[in-house]
Amino acid sequence: MASSAHIDSATRDPARTRERILRAALKEFAARGFAGARVDAIALRAVINKRMLYHYFGGKEGLFRAVLRRKISERQTQIEASSDGPADTLPDWFATNCKDADWIRLLEWEALQSAGKKVIDEDERCAAAARAVNRVRNQQQRGLVTTQFAAPELLLAMVSLTMFPVAFPQLTRMILGRAASAPAFRRRQAAFLKKFAAAFEPAQRRRKLAPGSKST
Repeated sequence: MASSAHIDSATRDPARTRERILRAALKEFAARGFAGARVDAIALRAVINKRMLYHYFGGKEGLFRAVLRRKISERQTQIEASSDGPADTLPDWFATNCKDADWIRLLEWEALQSAGKKVIDEDERCAAAARAVNRVRNQQQRGLVTTQFAAPELLLAMVSLTMFPVAFPQLTRMILGRAASAPAFRRRQAAFLKKFAAAFEPAQRRRKLAPGSKST
């Protein structure tokens, strides 16, 4: 149970308390999923009285929703700030996923526990996905991304390439013989993604960017 000093601190600084709860909740949900996560464990991680958690978030589902919305907002900001070219976007997304493995684990738990049913905040999350798809379409219109494939499939491919090694480190190790957490692997994977990004670019853009090519 949290000490009275921590309870007093939580009462005086609501923003800091909410931040501690959200960080603790992400760790707990990533470790156990929504179904297995315990409010008591989250309160213990956050060093607060459980009543404070209910006060700020209303319960486990409200807290899970807040964690989701926070992470989705962070990812949306990252997508909007990322470079237009796939050669920079893919390595950047991969680096972000490597630093945010808890978010990837949370999504894996959600996939296992939802059993194909509608997930929490699905409508809002679909809207965020639609914005990301529209960004790919805009890149296609500007000649930065190939129009050979539909924008939703291209986005899914980009997400998959940059998320898979973090989501499935055991398969990465078995296929490549290197741990996904090793700095050497991450450097090699980033270099691979930068080179492989040519598959997402129009042929004319690849020729223009090729070493030794002359711009027209």
